[in-house]
Amino acid sequence: MSHAVTPVAPAYAPSPLADAALLIGRIALVAIFLMSGFQKFTGLSGVAEMLAAKGLPQPMILATLAAITEVGGALLIAVGLQTRLVAIGLIVFTAIATYFFHDFWNQAPGAEQANNMIHAMKNLSICGAFLMLAGTGAGRYSMDGRVR
Repeated sequence: MSHAVTPVAPAYAPSPLADAALLIGRIALVAIFLMSGFQKFTGLSGVAEMLAAKGLPQPMILATLAAITEVGGALLIAVGLQTRLVAIGLIVFTAIATYFFHDFWNQAPGAEQANNMIHAMKNLSICGAFLMLAGTGAGRYSMDGRVR
């Protein structure tokens, strides 16, 4: 017998422990995005200079969009609103940031390359966590869970 999973149904066996783990995990996962986004807001011109140095167009607009994406996405994941969609968006954002700012594959061996490889692998892990959220949803202790 085949059981189809609908896009809004949880893909796990719901339990209070699983839902609590999803809540705590969501908050822990996005803490770095909240901090980074707020730092970007307080130093938009510096972020824009960094983006311009990478040859990206409209650096001030991109810096503002990055800050909004990080803070807004983090808040939405934390409260569990549109979790699956936002998780996919943050995967894309994180992958793009990794490609442009932690491109260890373009660097000579040494401390900077090792540091960027660590950051790239951290970002890969973060993308994996977002992928799990996209698959499972936010759980019962979320705005998405209340909507059902």
